[in-house]
Amino acid sequence: MAEMKYIFFFLSVFLLLSLTGCSSNASENITDNKTQQSPLAKNEITIDKLEVYHFHGTNQCYSCKTVGAYAEDTINTYFADELKTGKIVFDHINTELPENKELAIKYGATSASLWLGSYDKTGFHAEQNTNVWYKISNKQDYMNYLKDLIQKRLAGDMS
Repeated sequence: MAEMKYIFFFLSVFLLLSLTGCSSNASENITDNKTQQSPLAKNEITIDKLEVYHFHGTNQCYSCKTVGAYAEDTINTYFADELKTGKIVFDHINTELPENKELAIKYGATSASLWLGSYDKTGFHAEQNTNVWYKISNKQDYMNYLKDLIQKRLAGDMS
């Protein structure tokens, strides 16, 4: 019976997201030629700066707000020093505002999403992370996952 409740919950969330036009684009991993990851093996890259952006529209559903709030909590909890020094940049970016259009285009963000942008000697590398959407039902699991991913990126591990 408990399994049915989970299935009903996730189907309800999916239906709600579909009807409201809010989508994580989980089936898409949007990149273009200038943002493709380098073929370098892990730990061969020195990351100069890491940007973590929660892209969203003006009207956000519960899931969209949660993805952003948990990301912000993760950054503030585990990466406060890096945030202060500018090694990590975090922000919530409303893609519907004209002043954010250029940044949304740079990342390829088309809807509510969480993106990581790494800067190294070869340039800029953007990646959309869709896994966070599957972790919003457990804040600590979400935070642990994102913390580990950010630590990997800061260490030059792009796998």
